[in-house]
Amino acid sequence: MSDVTTTDLYEVTMALSYLREGMDRPATFSLFVRDLPPERGFLVSAGVESALDFLAGFHVTSADVRDFADALGRPAGDLAALRGLRFPGEVRAVPEGRVVFSGEPLLEVTAPIAQAQLVETYLLNQVSHQTGIASKAARCVLAAAGHPVIDFSLRRTHGVSAGLQAARVGAIAGFAGTSDVAAAVRWGLRASGTMAHSYIEAFPDEESAFRAFARAHPGPVTFLVDTYDTVRGVRTAARVLRDIGRGPGCAVRLDSGDLGELSRRARHVLDAAGLSEVRIVASGGLDEYRVDDLVRSGAPIDVYAVGTRVGTSADAPYLDSAYKLVEYDGRPVMKLSSAKVTAPGRKQVHRRPGRPDLVALCDEPGPPGSEPLLRTVMRDGRRTGPPGTLVEAHERLLADLAALPGAALRVRAPVPPVPDLSARLTRTTAALRERLVAQGGVTAPTAGTSR
Repeated sequence: MSDVTTTDLYEVTMALSYLREGMDRPATFSLFVRDLPPERGFLVSAGVESALDFLAGFHVTSADVRDFADALGRPAGDLAALRGLRFPGEVRAVPEGRVVFSGEPLLEVTAPIAQAQLVETYLLNQVSHQTGIASKAARCVLAAAGHPVIDFSLRRTHGVSAGLQAARVGAIAGFAGTSDVAAAVRWGLRASGTMAHSYIEAFPDEESAFRAFARAHPGPVTFLVDTYDTVRGVRTAARVLRDIGRGPGCAVRLDSGDLGELSRRARHVLDAAGLSEVRIVASGGLDEYRVDDLVRSGAPIDVYAVGTRVGTSADAPYLDSAYKLVEYDGRPVMKLSSAKVTAPGRKQVHRRPGRPDLVALCDEPGPPGSEPLLRTVMRDGRRTGPPGTLVEAHERLLADLAALPGAALRVRAPVPPVPDLSARLTRTTAALRERLVAQGGVTAPTAGTSR
């Protein structure tokens, strides 16, 4: 099964109808998030690179047509118009790592309407998931206040691909490593891992397990110390580390219980044994909220390993994202459904120092000193440059976070900046709404525009 068929069926039915009707003019679709989830002061753009990979390789084959026909219960010949379609269009996108807000296009696709429609589902899937996880990961890094954060999420992410993406966007956010070997190899990340409780249980006692592990791994080791009694486990780990003459780079890991209190007791044991250089790693149900509590309490934890709650973005597992037609054949269009009104036309987002972003029509000049966020990253179905790197994305994120107001960076009760609309975009939206209402004889919704 190809990525082309990874789509909702109605994308296929609409595309086929467009082609049958001879509708092949350029259409622009805008992908944006209507509202930020609760407890989010910002989002982090991610998923753009995998979206571009998909578009660059998009090609509807005969096999894809047969799969579409089977899904529709129709002869493949009925769908022959789809065969051979490629993506010949343009993409303007916010580079990965940039901070974004509600109503701001993360990307805009302009292509013949059938192709632009067919790619909707895949683009929404990639950008929505990765942006959501990247935003959660960035909050963990902020909460850790300079302490390294490690990704341990693979075993409970919603699928292997989701685990790979979580490791990748964790690197954008600033994570120091990942337990996911495939992700580490693919993107050049630092692989990180210790041992499981099952490993300890397989030996007669903790000391036997620690010594066997050290024999197998001559470099720095990390011992999991909470299988039976945590403080006793730390004492055993300290004794083994002293006996084998290791300390720098080594660590003990706490995975359960009162991590704040246990880390203090562990630190006391290690320091008393002359092992002040041995670090304490904490894991077990951590997210930015628990990390923030531990850091604020002064817990002597050196490294935080986050897993399930971050890899699934447990408190906000989805984004209210949309991919909406905003222009067809040079004609601006908009949706009038209550609470889902869209703003018409191709757009640009201008970042203004010290002020909220300005969402404007794409051909409007930006205010003095502003920076346009959407960049042309694909033209004629081909990338306009090499893929961006994770290091570049991380550097963009650091710069954007440094410019955010403190209220947006808070872990609890953040206040996200609200973008402004340009006067011209506001007028264009109002005029089109009035025209549509007059033509259709419907009542204009009272809800505000979903930008």
